[in-house]
Amino acid sequence: MHTVSVIGFDGALASAITGIIDLFRLAGVTWARIHGEPPEPLFRTRLLTTNGDPCRCINGITLLADGSWNDRGLPPADIIIVPTIGAPIIDVLTHNRQLVDWLSRHDSSPRLLASNCTGAFLLAEAGLLNGREATTHWGFSNQFSQRYPEVICRPEKLVTVDGDIACAGGGMAWWDLGVYLVERYAGPDASRQLAKAFVIDAGRTSQAPYSALQAKRYHADATVLQLQDWLDRHFTQTIALSELARLAGLSERSLLRRFKAATGDTPNTYLQLLRVEHARHHLETSRRPIDEIINTVGYEDVSSFSRLFRKHTGLPPGAYRSRFGR
Repeated sequence: MHTVSVIGFDGALASAITGIIDLFRLAGVTWARIHGEPPEPLFRTRLLTTNGDPCRCINGITLLADGSWNDRGLPPADIIIVPTIGAPIIDVLTHNRQLVDWLSRHDSSPRLLASNCTGAFLLAEAGLLNGREATTHWGFSNQFSQRYPEVICRPEKLVTVDGDIACAGGGMAWWDLGVYLVERYAGPDASRQLAKAFVIDAGRTSQAPYSALQAKRYHADATVLQLQDWLDRHFTQTIALSELARLAGLSERSLLRRFKAATGDTPNTYLQLLRVEHARHHLETSRRPIDEIINTVGYEDVSSFSRLFRKHTGLPPGAYRSRFGR
């Protein structure tokens, strides 16, 4: 039986702790009960905090711990999971320096280290993600990339695995992380049975359909913010880089450098994202024909925009409307 240690800290998201524990504790159990067979638990779990004290989660619920991650006599775990940070991220990083130091001494053999959502900030703060692929909640990906430029951030991915470290994306992606880890340690049959028992769509691979362009504004470059405001009003037009440089009072080279540093994208990519974002809004809230929506956001070639839309959301326009339309 494999051992899973979930790390608790004040300000964590309760569901990311209790949910992942439920998944592991019921792997090999729920499916057997459904079919009237003897349950065969596959994992044991424990919740560990700094001193073994309870952790007070962001929703006010207090969870009792099973021990301390600082206990050197504690038998090693096969999997260590850092859950979502629900409180202000910088505050949690500041108040958990001991945990960050402990994570930085992570011994990869034979353990696997994983994070959910903004829990990736704790792994990155410990230097464990430098030079590795990682993901986090799409809404905090710019902040993550700016704070940890040596990490290869993939905010479009729902789960990343790089060596002995796995990261899950935003919110409820611990479902996907848990199903992946069950497959890795207990095999594909156990994973499929768990997903069916919990009614989980195990085929998800991207969080791009859920992302919002507003996250690209979490920066402090006033010139770029003004350009973004201007693009918000003129995104349906054909816009040259030279025109944007003139509006910003910068050379084209300086504009490209500053826009990329602030938003993570070039002006052209940001313009594409604006058009995709507005098309998403129309697909979610109206019954207008898709070709009419595409024309509204500044494109005439339906197939070209459909490819662009799928590139940025992971879904073609029709499938996106089917999933998210009101």
